[in-house]
Amino acid sequence: MRARHLALAVGLAAVWGVNFVVMEVGLRHFPPLLYAALRFALAAFPALLIVGRPGVPWRWVAGVAATVGVGQFGLLLIGMRMGMPPGLASLVLQAQSLITVVVAVLLLGERLTRRRVAGLGLALGGLVIVAVDFGLSGPFAAFALCLAAAASWSAGTVIQRRAAPPDSLRFMVWVSALATPPLFLLSYVVEGPPDLAAPLAGWASLAFVAFVSTLGGFGLWGFLLRRYDASVVAPYTLLIPVFGMSSSALLVGEPITWAKVAAAVLIVCGVLYAGTRSRTAAVAPEPEPAGQPVR
Repeated sequence: MRARHLALAVGLAAVWGVNFVVMEVGLRHFPPLLYAALRFALAAFPALLIVGRPGVPWRWVAGVAATVGVGQFGLLLIGMRMGMPPGLASLVLQAQSLITVVVAVLLLGERLTRRRVAGLGLALGGLVIVAVDFGLSGPFAAFALCLAAAASWSAGTVIQRRAAPPDSLRFMVWVSALATPPLFLLSYVVEGPPDLAAPLAGWASLAFVAFVSTLGGFGLWGFLLRRYDASVVAPYTLLIPVFGMSSSALLVGEPITWAKVAAAVLIVCGVLYAGTRSRTAAVAPEPEPAGQPVR
């Protein structure tokens, strides 16, 4: 990867990590479902006026909107509102990588190698540490909601992998548009009539997550994926909890304990190990069985 593209990849991980702290600020002024609805509404409009059709069947767009837009962010923001610290939330969401591996094995026919099993075991150990450590000091329901958000993100990842959109930014704009109405409806039913009388900090938070993190972030992500293999780009997302936990500690005073550090090391190393191939496998990969889906 070229130096400037490497800088872009690290910068993107930093933006997505700091995004958790920015969302924490926004949740002080908006209820979680309304915040999610406003985020995707801003990300969709006026971008819909300048982008074309998503380039994939609408069922795939609707599937990602339901799992990522409504499921992942709805559950994540409710969990954060219930007390899940932003840095720890950025770490727990990495469980989506583990769940995606399991789903890919069960539904897509991918092989569960010994390397993947070892990586999954390491990362699962990190999640257990998070669950025990946070369960002793905070509401376990908030942790469970963040874990459910990771599972929903995993489902969306599998759907998007099957859809294979030609333009990730255009696809994300339409996902945002389809996620907006159900989020507004859920917000009205659960949280009551929307109250938009928020201070500048609340609207600045929404502007950041809508335009910088969502549109800018996914646009840059698509830019990198068009130039490099996913196996080259994807590992940089493992820096997200590093930036998430450090920015949360610096900006909102979230403590970094040895348990969190140990959990982060286990989860990041486990996901990275499970997602890479050994040198032997890279040199002489085993032939895939007939009918195996293209990865």
